[in-house]
Amino acid sequence: MEKNVAVVAVIVSDVEAVEKVNTLLTENREHIIGRMGIPHVNGYNIISVVLNATQETINGLSGKLGMISGVKSKVLIAK
Repeated sequence: MEKNVAVVAVIVSDVEAVEKVNTLLTENREHIIGRMGIPHVNGYNIISVVLNATQETINGLSGKLGMISGVKSKVLIAK
């Protein structure tokens, strides 16, 4: 399958969700080529994750992140 470069933007509004987010990112570490986190901006933690992965993997990770209470996730894919 073809791999794409993508950025997943993650906004965490519930500090209780941080551990779950980190667990999912760790599980997908082989696809992550960069990650930047900005903590505590007006009550939010913001993470941008750059991936090199298949469309299925990118969408799966974003979907799983978005299902965590207190977390929003969006994907931007380079084509």
